[in-house]
Amino acid sequence: MTDETEPNKYRFYLYDLGPIIIERALEAKASKKAAQKESPDYEYAAGRLMAFNEVISIMQQQAEGFDIPLEEMKLKGIEPDRDLL
Repeated sequence: MTDETEPNKYRFYLYDLGPIIIERALEAKASKKAAQKESPDYEYAAGRLMAFNEVISIMQQQAEGFDIPLEEMKLKGIEPDRDLL
């Protein structure tokens, strides 16, 4: 790989990563909703969902800090505290 294509590799990585993380977060939300409260499955799903909330929040904050539009990471339109709790 040449030096010219190197930055694109990271751009494509982030472009793919955003939707994958969001998809898994929404799956975790569905698992939490489907599990019975006070069960080990519910506790696990709730913890997993909280972790995805944190990861997506950090990714969005870092993108903004580096002036990377959320659209470029496909992270626009999801608000972790609204959509993942």
